[in-house]
Amino acid sequence: MVHIFAFWESRAFYDSFMARSHDRLASTQSGTFKDAQVRLFDYRFDVKTGFEPRFTDADLLRVALCRVHEERVEHFVLMQEKVWNPAMAGSPGMVRGLFGEAPGNEFMVLSMWRSAAEHGKYRAERVERLALRAQTEADVAALTGDVVDMEPSWTV
Repeated sequence: MVHIFAFWESRAFYDSFMARSHDRLASTQSGTFKDAQVRLFDYRFDVKTGFEPRFTDADLLRVALCRVHEERVEHFVLMQEKVWNPAMAGSPGMVRGLFGEAPGNEFMVLSMWRSAAEHGKYRAERVERLALRAQTEADVAALTGDVVDMEPSWTV
């Protein structure tokens, strides 16, 4: 499985690309992949420090895709800001990340880590306790995600 993340300066630039260039480029890639899933998230806030789409200082990404119960969206966002965000920011191996939102009560948490070992320390020490504190189980209807090893030759 491959994950490709693209970051756009603005929605206007994204819309312009989709209207003018996407189909031409996509046609040149026909047959090179199957079962592509595309999601577009709007930036809500940073995780740790000012997010920038620079990947040279990270060896691992963690992406979590959350579909949240409609009546729990406000609580979920608040817990991301007040519980999860500070915990990740306090982890020495966490570089930076972002929290994004898509229609249909879908959210993405993307975190960048120096190494799998650093991410592993964070998970082992904190995730279960934080999930209880944030009441994540009550907020989240569905959770998928992946740990993504960076491939430096694919970074542009």
